[in-house]
Amino acid sequence: MPLYEYACQACDHKFETLVRGGELPECPSCHGTHLEKKQSTFAGRISGGSPLTEIPSSGCGHCGDPRGPGSCSMN
Repeated sequence: MPLYEYACQACDHKFETLVRGGELPECPSCHGTHLEKKQSTFAGRISGGSPLTEIPSSGCGHCGDPRGPGSCSMN
């Protein structure tokens, strides 16, 4: 079950949700379905068991968030 990040176009609420099959997610705040899927950061493991994480080389130019440019817009 993939975890996706969304921004509601009706109320601008930002949230994460698990999406199963062909399920259409809805905003937990206003129950709207006009959503914009946002790019998610992820973590995984390689076969050796060590963590594999995508970490940008520089922080956000606006707030310094270490996740990279645009990350602070998800707060």
